[in-house]
Formats: sequence, C-alpha cells, structure tokens
Amino acid sequence: MTKLKPKRYEELLEPLEEELVSMSRWAAETGQRILVLFEGRDTAGKGGVINAIADRLNPRQCHVVALSKPSEDERKQWYFQRYAAHLPGAGEITLFDRSWYNRAGVEKVMGFATDRQVQDFLKATPQFERMLVDDGILLFKYWLTCDQEKQEERFAERLDDPLKQWKLSPIDQAARDKYSDYTKSREAMLKATHTQWAPWTLVDFNDQRTGRLTLIRDLLDRLPDTKIETAPIEWPQLGHKPHKEKFGVLKPIPGYPVD
Repeated sequence: MTKLKPKRYEELLEPLEEELVSMSRWAAETGQRILVLFEGRDTAGKGGVINAIADRLNPRQCHVVALSKPSEDERKQWYFQRYAAHLPGAGEITLFDRSWYNRAGVEKVMGFATDRQVQDFLKATPQFERMLVDDGILLFKYWLTCDQEKQEERFAERLDDPLKQWKLSPIDQAARDKYSDYTKSREAMLKATHTQWAPWTLVDFNDQRTGRLTLIRDLLDRLPDTKIETAPIEWPQLGHKPHKEKFGVLKPIPGYPVD
C-alpha cells in the first residue's frame, strides 16, 4: 500500500469534514443519537480517526469517551453501567475510544477477566446492543486492523518521541508477545457480537491517513440523508469604528518571543 501524502490527505479530508458538520447539524435538529465505537490493536490509530471526526464539530455536541480502568466501586457494578452513563442524548454524537469490548480484548488476553466473565459478556452484549438500537440509537462499531510490523514501527516512533512516550504502557509492552492471542480473541468476539442490528466493520489502518478517510466515508454513507438546508445568516455592519481593548486592574502578560 502506497502511503498517502499529508497534502493529498488534507485535500481528501476537507469535503468529508463538510459532510461531518452537516451530519452534526442534522443530528442536532432531528434529535438523533449517534454512537460510534472504536476498537483495534494498540497503535492502530483510534485516537487519530476520532480526532479527525471530532475536530470540526461542536464539543458540546460531540463527546469523546476514553475511560480509564474501572475503580473498585465500578468493578462491583453491572459491567455495562459505567459505559451506559456516557450514552448520547438527543442530538448528541458520542465517540468511544475503546468501549465495553475491553472485556473481549485486553481483559481476556491479559488475564484481567475470567473465562466465565468473558463468556457472559459475549452472551449479554448482543442483547445490550439490541436494546440500544431498539431505543433509537444509531450504533456503529469499527475495529481498526494493523499488521505487527507496522505496529512495531509505531511503538518505536513513540519510544523515540518525548511527546508520544505517554502513550506507552506496561500493557503495550506485554501485548507485543500476544499479537496472535489478540487475533483469536477478536475472531471470537466477532463471531458472538457481529449481528444484523449491530454489525462490525473492519478497516485497514496500516496506512492511518487512508484508514481515516475510509472509515469516515463509510460512517457517512451508512447514515440517512443528513443534508439540512440552512437559512442564510444575516450579519449587519458593526455601525461604528471597532473598539480597542482597554485595561485597568490588570494588563495582559508579555507576548511570547517569536523573533
């Protein structure tokens, strides 16, 4: 696969961003609830595609959910409870950076969940998602694929970049020896939870820029016609000479030296 150049990527992304803004306006005006789950291997590019979707949208409407490991109290709750608290309301878009599928992925592979817990999860999840869809939520589930060679390149890039080292964790290091185990867990998860009402979509993210475009295009194509005619905004002339800032009690701090 030829790696997509940044300039060409931006050119292709711009019309999709316009469609995303139109989609968000449609959701707000019609009260639709849109829920998108992003799963996949470490370094696949979940954060990048989530940022590409959310970047141009109103943060009061579009919410990104990336939960940390459960607290002691949360471990005693119904498994789906802490996720249900973040489901979208009317007119909202919620993007889960990992989701309840942690139980079928990292928790299973790394031994954080028992076999019984995993099997109970795989049995309950289609029913849980059926309730969401039957209640009117538009649910989309994406799994981002990535070859291990590309994954190792991205781990090395994070290791060498002080601005990205925070993304590395002991779990990432341990998972390097469990690439095949993650594959087996994914296939078991797909077999149990790829349903007519909540199907999975796999997207190749070996080239992350192409992957983002592919996923966003698919998401937009699977939504109803989201075009909303907007009335022109009347913006009268100011009517006077623009004012300048005036300061009394405090003054702005010195500007950053750019020369």
